[in-house]
Amino acid sequence: MSQFSDPADLNTEPNIEPSADTSSFNLPDEFVPIEHISVLPDEAIAGLVDLDAHPGGHYLDCTAGAGGHTRRILEADPEARVTAIDRDAQALETARRKLVDFGDRVNFWHGNFADFPYVKHVGEFAGIFADLGVSSGQLDLVDRGFSFRNDAPLDMRMDRSQTLCAADIVNYWNETDLANAIYQYGEERLSRRIAREIVAKRPFSSTTQLAEAISRSVPKSYRYGRIHPATRTFQALRIVVNGELDSLETWLDTAPIALKPGGRIGAISFHSLEDRIVKHRLRESEQLKVLTKKPIIASETEAQINPRARSAKMRFAQRLPARIDSLV
Repeated sequence: MSQFSDPADLNTEPNIEPSADTSSFNLPDEFVPIEHISVLPDEAIAGLVDLDAHPGGHYLDCTAGAGGHTRRILEADPEARVTAIDRDAQALETARRKLVDFGDRVNFWHGNFADFPYVKHVGEFAGIFADLGVSSGQLDLVDRGFSFRNDAPLDMRMDRSQTLCAADIVNYWNETDLANAIYQYGEERLSRRIAREIVAKRPFSSTTQLAEAISRSVPKSYRYGRIHPATRTFQALRIVVNGELDSLETWLDTAPIALKPGGRIGAISFHSLEDRIVKHRLRESEQLKVLTKKPIIASETEAQINPRARSAKMRFAQRLPARIDSLV
């Protein structure tokens, strides 16, 4: 769990039953769908769907997004069913609309994948899958505040019903906690310099204001490097706002119980913090056998078509048969 002292509660009340009803999602009157190209789509299905072992299986897509991986599962096995999860109501509604032709083969659950009641579904799923982090579609929606490419409110909430947003962290956290978060979750070596500048120049209300302040706080050699100097800080803020690494650890600890024996769990990560957690949690689990000694990465062709795929790493593990303890 978070080591920082600020009393911000990242948890929201989970929805406890799967439902296709999106009437309570607090969507805008003029709905804007999220557009997203799924990463490693062929490799994901090859690693997740085992038609010989689990024909017509029930799958759990823990980060439905725009529905890309869910669609691939349903197409790979005409008898399969999918429960699609997303904490972002806008993404889940996008998936619902795009997958309407599959009827009752897919249902939807709004909430954090870490909060799904896996214990109520012991041994049910043929496969469980998560595409981690923020999607390209979310980055492109200006009002969500995930990116500094456009001027937007400092929001960064995946679930917009929660109260904590990026502006709260930037404007109210003390300098030490802010620096520690930027270092730990952004792997930013200039975290203390950046935090000092943020505290000195706050309050901030927009993404571009913050990005400009970060740029001014770093040396020129760093300012004009390979990536924008605010990139790692924005990553750190997004991770903290959404409790992403805590959720990932909880998911990896609790989800395997819901797999059938021989069922598979997989995840795509996009930075070293996520990949390290996935790698070690899968390897350390007594319920799982790792199937990918090295992560699966995108081909050069896919990376050229979809640049986001360049940083993607995918890993899989398989549920071991349940251990039967001796009654003697």
